[in-house]
Parts: sequence; structure tokens; C-alpha cells
Amino acid sequence: MKGFIVLESGEMFEGIIHSNQTEVHGEIVFFTGMTGYQEVLSDPSFKGQMVVFTYPLIGNYGINESDFESVIPQVDALIVSELSSEGYHYESGSSLLSYCEGHGVPVVSGVDTRAIVKRIREHGDMRAIITTDPSTLSFDKYTSLDQIDVVPTVSCDEPQTFGTGDHHIVLVDFGYKKSIVDSLVKNGCKVTLVPYQTTEQEIKQLNPDGVLYSNGPGNPKQLESLLPTIKKVAEQFPTMGICLGHQLLALAFGGDTEKLTFGHRGANQPVIDMETKQVYMTSQNHSYVVKEESLAGTGFEARYMNINDQSIEGLIHTKHPIFTVQFHPEAHPGPSDSDQLFQVFIEMLQHKGRENVYA
Repeated sequence: MKGFIVLESGEMFEGIIHSNQTEVHGEIVFFTGMTGYQEVLSDPSFKGQMVVFTYPLIGNYGINESDFESVIPQVDALIVSELSSEGYHYESGSSLLSYCEGHGVPVVSGVDTRAIVKRIREHGDMRAIITTDPSTLSFDKYTSLDQIDVVPTVSCDEPQTFGTGDHHIVLVDFGYKKSIVDSLVKNGCKVTLVPYQTTEQEIKQLNPDGVLYSNGPGNPKQLESLLPTIKKVAEQFPTMGICLGHQLLALAFGGDTEKLTFGHRGANQPVIDMETKQVYMTSQNHSYVVKEESLAGTGFEARYMNINDQSIEGLIHTKHPIFTVQFHPEAHPGPSDSDQLFQVFIEMLQHKGRENVYA
């Protein structure tokens, strides 16, 4: 069936829609990785977004049982130039299209994805509507993702425990990726996953060695009510933040965030450690960044920077054992250059005093 992608700017692109839905609204973003579409499809940080893949052929290795980041798809839609009808890999259990159709995820193929990406780079991330009848659509009936608190739709409802290691980590779930839990367990940790609104007292009762604030979707400022709790917890336990968790920790200590014109989404983002000068190739998925000038008086200093646009990619606290990264050290998809940062976090757990051991 013929489908149309209508951008908020008014431009329209034509393709083939594979869906029973006649209209889908979301924020349209692009992802630059050559592989990793299964991880993107299931990453809760993409909730509320329709993803344009820059690589021209998507779906060629199918869908397997091991590369999901959550138990259900999270994206609102996938947009590709060429869609492979089969998965040509020995681990493939189904094609990308059959999986998406089975879970109600619209796929639009045969689209000029290069042109859409150019528009996003020129005008920034924007809303879009996928429709079979562009004459009837209206953006007025939809709310922008910036104004919606989407975390409740992806966070767990009850605590869950993974692993039996010597180090007990409480993972606060804003839309966590399974790979984060896998990385912690692999490094000898017992992980207790808790809902995003878990109180300071409830976390203390779990008696963790450390706390990790996870990735997740949406505007961090939609979670301002949680900032006092986040700060109190981080002042008491060695703490790590990833992606949204990084942004929330910065906000909790008095920093500020802003939205990028178009976000960082891909498996090839270069990041430099400002102290060691080591460069990592990283996996990223975010729209918002911490403003460097807002860090004065927060106790945070920028530790990692994006080489492409000099935006902050990670923080270290000068008083408390807290460090954060905007990128994904667990990768999936992407390079594993920075996966040793989980070991840095675990080393922090050995120190019960409040001195900073990260540097």
C-alpha cells in the first residue's frame, strides 16, 4: 500500500507502508549505524520516535532471539530505503518485516531516506505523520514528545533481580537496556532493577553497594519532581548515570540541559576522555545534552567530550564518587571500546568514604 511521510515542515515523502495502521504520529529521527536495527527497534530510549535508517539496506540478517534490548518493540515506526524480505543469517528466526507486522510496528520502505536525513540536519528533529491519506492529516491533535513524560510507559512496575554477584547494584529504570544488566552481571554484580519513581528510603532499604541511573526516552526536565531524590541518593552511594541518567544527575545538582538540533544516534560517535586523551568510538542515542556553562557550582566537571560537536559526553563529580556518560558503554549496537567503564564503577564500590576515586 502506498504510504506518505509528512514532516512538520510540510514536506512529504512517498513509500510503501507495511502496516494496518492508517496514521502514525511521532518524532522523526535518524540512526547512522550500518547494523543494529534489532537493538534500535527494542531500545526503550526510542519510545515515541520513528527512526530513519541512513544505511540503504535494512533487514538482511533478520531477527534473532538474543539481540533484543527489551521484551517488546519500542519504536513508533521504522523508515528504510530498501527492506530485505529475508534474514540471511544462521541465527535468524524471522524477517524484520514479519516481526514488525506481528507486533504492530509500521515499516515504510522505498523511501528517499537521504533526503529526509538532509531535512532533519537542516531543520532539526521534528514531528512527522505516516499516513495513507495526507489530505486528512493534522498535527494539531497530537502533542509534541518534548511535552510528554514517556518514562512511565517503559519503566518496570515491580523490582526485579538479576545475577548473584558480590556487588549489589540498584538500577533505577527509566527505560533500561537489557545490555546494561548483562554487562553488570558479567562483571560480578547482583542487580536489583527498580521503578523510576522508587524513593530514597526504598533504595536505602535495599542496601546497595552502588546505584546506576539508566537510559530512557524523552525530555529529562519532564522528571523534575524526581531530582531531589536523585541528589540525595547520589550523595550517599557510589553512583553512575547513563544517557538520561547522566542528564538527570546533572539537573539534580543544579546543572541544565538543552535539546540538540538533531541528536546523536548511531554506533560510530567519537568521544575523547579529556584527562587521558584516549578516544573511544561509542554507541549513542540521545536528543538532549548537558550545557557546559551550567556546571559552575554543581561540583561536576566535564570528563568526556564529543569530538564532532564538542558537546559533553560525561561528567565526574569533584566531591562525591559519581560519574556519568552520555554514550552507551554497553554498546549493542556498536563498538565495545568503553565497556571497561563498568569496571571503573565497580572499583568505586570498594571505597566507602566520600573521596572521589574515579580520577
